[in-house]
Amino acid sequence: MTDTNVLDIAKRTFKLEIKALTTLAEKLDDQFEKACALILSCKGRVVVTGMGKSGHIGNKLAATLASTGTPAFAVHPGEASHGDMGMITGDDVVIALSNSGEVPELITLLPLIKRLGAKLIGMSGNPESTLAQSSDVHLYCGVEQEACPLNLAPTSSTTAALVMGDALAIALLESRGFTAEQFAFSHPGGSLGRKLLLKVEDIMHSGDRIPVVSADTMISEALLEMTQKSLGMVTVQNNDQLLGVFTDGDLRRAIDKDVNFKTTHISEVMHTSPRTIGSAQLATQALFIMEEKKITSLVVVDAGKVTGVLHMHDILKAGVA
Repeated sequence: MTDTNVLDIAKRTFKLEIKALTTLAEKLDDQFEKACALILSCKGRVVVTGMGKSGHIGNKLAATLASTGTPAFAVHPGEASHGDMGMITGDDVVIALSNSGEVPELITLLPLIKRLGAKLIGMSGNPESTLAQSSDVHLYCGVEQEACPLNLAPTSSTTAALVMGDALAIALLESRGFTAEQFAFSHPGGSLGRKLLLKVEDIMHSGDRIPVVSADTMISEALLEMTQKSLGMVTVQNNDQLLGVFTDGDLRRAIDKDVNFKTTHISEVMHTSPRTIGSAQLATQALFIMEEKKITSLVVVDAGKVTGVLHMHDILKAGVA
């Protein structure tokens, strides 16, 4: 097999699975809306179950739901028949995945789920299947052709189920108004935790570390304060009230205009409408503002008073970027 053959096979696989997803998107209907409504009104947990490859997709769906504001866990249908049915209650919503909709281990559970009074959302590629007909809501995940050349190995069909699950999780996330800070509580470890949990107040410069001058300060004196505090900027304040900022960029522009640094007040060259941020805001939000506005520092203002300065270097050092 040549490299060209391998690339052609890979490209064909991509095309087949993309086609399957495009077709599936066109077939979305009110059943998807009903599935979201069922889960949003659920008083218990979302329980996801499936056999084989569908089970693997189900595990991922449960994990995605749990991390985006919808309490969920996965149950293996085989284990459910040997005691784990006790994990499901009448307040729960069960999402059952099976491409054929006829997997014996799953079908065995359907009467028990109904008897408990739990709601059932079926995800399958056969709307006439036992699973589909037994479900309160059925999400069609059928594909015309698997990417497998034998049309046997679950490939396009598992991708379709995976994306349907992602669509469900994201629709629920947005419906709940789920925030980045809420997301952080589900991801406290590693770099993701640092990015999402770290607040501006945790890494900002405060107190005597804030570069401060008054409005009547000469530029030459303001430059000394900038150099001493090493943040590439200085705040112009009056009784902790922010009047403006003077940055390295403003300095370059002043030089271009041949401004006399010894006779010109900082108020004449300062930027009077700088971007600010609150100390309780997430550091990721500060990073977003800096990148969007192409600036390297933000003045931290709380209740109308300057409480700190945050520099891009602080964010990079904290491992947020």
